[in-house]
Amino acid sequence: MTDEILQPSPLQALHKELNAQMGGYDGYELPAHYPSGMEVEHLHTRKQAGLFDISHLGQVRVRAKDGNMTAVAEALETLMPVDVMGLEKNRIRYALLTTDQGGIRDDLAISRQEGDFLLILNGKNREANADYIENALGDECRLVREFDRAMIALQGPAAAAVLSQILDASLITGMRYRDSFDLQHEGGIITVSRFGYTGMDGFDICLPANAAEAFARRLLEHPDVAPAGLEARNSLRLEAGLCLYGADIDKTTSPVEASLVGNIAVCRRPGGERAGGYPGAETIEGQLEHGIYRQRVGLKPEGDVLLAGGVELFSDEARTDRVGRITSGCFSPTLRCMISMGYVTPAHAAEGTRLFAVDAAGQPHTVVVTALPFVSQIGH
Repeated sequence: MTDEILQPSPLQALHKELNAQMGGYDGYELPAHYPSGMEVEHLHTRKQAGLFDISHLGQVRVRAKDGNMTAVAEALETLMPVDVMGLEKNRIRYALLTTDQGGIRDDLAISRQEGDFLLILNGKNREANADYIENALGDECRLVREFDRAMIALQGPAAAAVLSQILDASLITGMRYRDSFDLQHEGGIITVSRFGYTGMDGFDICLPANAAEAFARRLLEHPDVAPAGLEARNSLRLEAGLCLYGADIDKTTSPVEASLVGNIAVCRRPGGERAGGYPGAETIEGQLEHGIYRQRVGLKPEGDVLLAGGVELFSDEARTDRVGRITSGCFSPTLRCMISMGYVTPAHAAEGTRLFAVDAAGQPHTVVVTALPFVSQIGH
C-alpha cells in the first residue's frame, strides 16, 4: 500500500519558509502548526489575528445558463433545507446538503454574489459532492469548479483593521457579519466574506492561486497577524461548538440530532411557505415533531485527560448502560482544560449531567454535560 500523494497548497513555499509542521488534510498538504505551536497560535487569534491556509476547501460557482438567478435558487433549494430564494445579494449562509435518509451529506457556506452563487464545500469528498450537485441541478444551471483557487482565513479581533489596509477600507470596515463581496484586486477577482470557522470575527478570502502568496505576505507584514495552522483552527472551532464534518456530523447524523435546527429555514419547515422539497425532508420533519434518540452536546472531562472521538459514554460508573459517544475533543487554550463534543440520549443531555467514560488506556473518567459553545462566539 502506497502513501497518499498530497496536493501542495498555493502557499507551499511560504509555509516551508516559515518552518511549518505540515500534515495531510483532505488530500492537501497544509500546516498543522508553526514553530510557535498550536496554543500560541490559538491565543494570538483570540487576541489579535491568525492567518490560516484553507485551500483544501472546494470553491464552486453555480450559474443560470440564461441568467435567471431565481431558477438557480429554486434548484439549490431541492438539495438543502435553506432559504436560498430569500438570500440577498452579497450575503452568505451556513447550509447543509441532506441525504434521502435525512443525514448530512456535507455542510457548506453558500453566498449570493453579483451573477451567481458561490458554494464552499468541505475538502473531504468535494469532487463527489460537486458531481452530486451538478447532476441534481438540471439543465438550466451550470456548475463551475474553481478547485484550483486558493483560500485563506484571517480571523480575530484585529482582522478588519488589518484587511482594511490592503483592500477598500470603507468596504471592509462597513461589512456586516455574513456579508460577501467579489472584488477586483491585483491578480484578478477575490471574494471576501465576513465569516469563518473559528467563532471569532474575521474574513474568509478566495483568490487566484498565483496571487495568494503575495497577498498572504502582505497580511503577515502587519504586527497583529501571525500564521496559524489547522490544529489551532480545530481548537478554536471546538471552543465555539462548531461541527467538523466526518467527526461530529456525517451521513448518519441529521440536522436535528446535530443541534443544527437553526439552519433549517422557517420557510422550509412544516407549515412554511416552501416546506420540504429537499432530500430526507420527511425524516427530518418527523424528528422535529416527534423528537430524536440522540443529540449533540458539549462535554467537559473531569481532570487532565483528552477524551476524543470514539470514546463511549455511560450513565453509570459500572459502565453497563451505554448512552452516547464522544465525536471530537481537544485541549482548550482559552479555558485551560480539556473539552469534547458528542452525542447522548435526550434523557442524559441536560447541562450538569455526569456521565462516565473510559480512555484509550482503559482508565475510567467522569465527564459533565456542558452548554455549547464553550467560549462565546464574537461578532456573530
